[in-house]
Amino acid sequence: MSTIISSPRPPRISGAAIAILGFLLAAGGVWLVALGGSFYYLIAGAAVLATGVLLWRGSSGALWLYALTLLATVVWAVGEVGLDGWSLEPRLFVPMLLGIYLLMPWVRRRLTPRRGGTVAVIVAVLACIAVGTAGFMQPVGTRGEAVARNLPDGADTSVPDGDWQFYGRTAKGDRFSPLDQINAGNVKNLKLAWTARTGDTIRPGEDKGGTDAGHEFNFENTPIKVGDTLYVCTGHSWVVAFDAATGQKKWSFDPKANTDADVYLACRGVAYYEAPAGTTTDCPRRILAPVLDARLMALNADTGKPCEDFGEHGFVSLTQYLGHVPAGFHFVTSPPLVLKDRAILGGWVYDNQAENEPSGAVRAFDPLTGKLVWAWDVGHDPQNWQPGPNDQLTRGTPNAWGVYTADPDLGMVYLPMGNATPDYFGGHRRPFDEKYSSSTVALDIETGEPKWVFQNTHHDLWDMDVPTGPSLVDLPGAGGTIPALVQTTKRGEFFVLDRRTGQPVTAVTEKPVPQGAVPGDHTSPTQPYSTGMPSLTPEDLSERKLWGATPFDQLMCRIQFRKAVYKGQFTPPQLSDTIVYPAFDGVIDWHGASIDPFNKLVIANANYIPFMISLAPRGPAEAKGLVKPWDGTGNEPPVGGGLAPQYGTPYVGKVHPWLNPIGVPCNPPPWGTLAAIDLVTHKLVWERPIGTTRDTGPFGTHVNAPLPTGIFNIGGNMTTRGGLVFIGATADDYLRAIDERTGQELWKARLPAGGQANPMSYSVNGKQYVVIAAGGHSGLGTRSGDYVMAYALP
Repeated sequence: MSTIISSPRPPRISGAAIAILGFLLAAGGVWLVALGGSFYYLIAGAAVLATGVLLWRGSSGALWLYALTLLATVVWAVGEVGLDGWSLEPRLFVPMLLGIYLLMPWVRRRLTPRRGGTVAVIVAVLACIAVGTAGFMQPVGTRGEAVARNLPDGADTSVPDGDWQFYGRTAKGDRFSPLDQINAGNVKNLKLAWTARTGDTIRPGEDKGGTDAGHEFNFENTPIKVGDTLYVCTGHSWVVAFDAATGQKKWSFDPKANTDADVYLACRGVAYYEAPAGTTTDCPRRILAPVLDARLMALNADTGKPCEDFGEHGFVSLTQYLGHVPAGFHFVTSPPLVLKDRAILGGWVYDNQAENEPSGAVRAFDPLTGKLVWAWDVGHDPQNWQPGPNDQLTRGTPNAWGVYTADPDLGMVYLPMGNATPDYFGGHRRPFDEKYSSSTVALDIETGEPKWVFQNTHHDLWDMDVPTGPSLVDLPGAGGTIPALVQTTKRGEFFVLDRRTGQPVTAVTEKPVPQGAVPGDHTSPTQPYSTGMPSLTPEDLSERKLWGATPFDQLMCRIQFRKAVYKGQFTPPQLSDTIVYPAFDGVIDWHGASIDPFNKLVIANANYIPFMISLAPRGPAEAKGLVKPWDGTGNEPPVGGGLAPQYGTPYVGKVHPWLNPIGVPCNPPPWGTLAAIDLVTHKLVWERPIGTTRDTGPFGTHVNAPLPTGIFNIGGNMTTRGGLVFIGATADDYLRAIDERTGQELWKARLPAGGQANPMSYSVNGKQYVVIAAGGHSGLGTRSGDYVMAYALP
């Protein structure tokens, strides 16, 4: 009698699947090696392929081979990125899961001999877990504690403590509330006091992901508060007044703006003006607000009705003196600066469409009559003048589209200057374009006379506009106090200047930068760096530091990196994919930073995402129908596909965020941070990731685990006398309170829509409120809405 012992059936489905994964990894590895990159993916892919083949055959040699591969992967990963938890994750997590899968009974028990290699795989998996755990136990960011100075010369008393009359509370733009009823000790008790809704919501076609790509509806408003009323403006240029204590709507005005051609729908704020005593007007208290179809309106602050004595029945056209304005080529998203009987504003010009676009001139209007008082036109001599009915302001000049700040005592307004269009080719720029592009400029408020200019980026080919006016602060200096300003930049540099002269207070150094512009253009040999201050500029990218959620998409990032042109920061755009980092979305964009004037701290939230830019010769691009010819008359032909037509130049451009095929960034976390910098010691006090992945995910999904990676953010922060920093901004739809001294999160509240706006604070009847507009941001992909949320202590 004989006994027949049957062999287990090999795990062939598992083996085939793993072999396919190994083949794909190895194939990509061959591509990467051919580009001069790492050999790891080729070697690891071949080993995984062999593991799959051995599984198909039912050999326990698969376990031994994979255990060796996994241990080698651990060694390689630590060698590349050290014990950095988020950088280790794409290198170890999926390989570890595959190791765990190989230990499952339905795989392991079907191999012969049955016990061969099991212990080896267990050891390799435990090594992954140990190294990954050690990586995530490392401190994240810079942790310190701010010095509590409480200097007596800190407060700006030009606005009552309980009010918030300008975008940045005062004209100086420090975004600081002197209220301290809500403080670090009791903020944990903060509750929702009231919710209000504007009634202005997103319309069909206004989602960036919709049929009209790039046509964004965003609620970026920072309310102002005067007396007992809160004033808000919306993405369609409505102005709404709410009772500041209850949120009850007092009035709403819709100017019926024609926004069909506007690619960016937002209103960041309104301005308040009170006529001098004895002025004859039916509208002594008025709100001045921009309208997205290139108008400026004045509304009665008490009733919401247009002020009949302002312009034409309450409206002034901003296209006057601009000549031909193609549809969508000029509008205003920022509030006018209203001070010393001047309403000063510039405008948004359509980036990267054409040379010779409408003028970027800054204009001042009489806030009572709406008459033009002066225009600052860099192409005119003199630059400050009052054009006549048939005059035209110089076309194609740099514009100042962000929020302005001012020093009423010095009589100066500070402008954040953009580029002369287009952004990615500068070969045709004129001397005055070169002087004023991407700079901070001081003008006399009453006359528009230029006082000084400080350039932050020379011959800007990267759209490094200065996106918001500087925040003003008085700093201790030799022999007394220095009236200073802090200019944030998209580059992550902080320039500290004497606001009287524009001269640096802290060291600025010109450093060499990459060269090699496209034919017909040039690059500046050096760029200014604020070496006397900490910088939030990210490190230059390298293949070793690239990211991805899995080894496969990380491999694709490495291949894209090796294929692209990249020489570090300021790599000029080329006739092929060029990595630009930081890019036009900035490290710090239009929201700027807040300043604690007592403790001399600047608080800034930063954003980290690289972009890809490429240029192509115009002739072939037009021959292929990618863009249609246009001579600048009439309206621009439709342009799609993320193209920048740059009419008038030899090149068509293309720009997009650098994400891998599953929509995950190629740069490692953190993607968003919050930092405190000491303006006296010039030291970085603390820096921490801000935000989680709760509402973002691969392939554009919005349901994900709340991983504390730090996340992309649009919108700013404010500081308070209570030692707090309040910030929405992040893509995970929270309002947070942060301890100003340590950067530690103390409180958070879930918002009903994205909070891509600056929070603000005020008091009514002795009660302090914190308010944020929660309406989302189409470009960031957060939930849309029309909410105004107010929080207070019980």
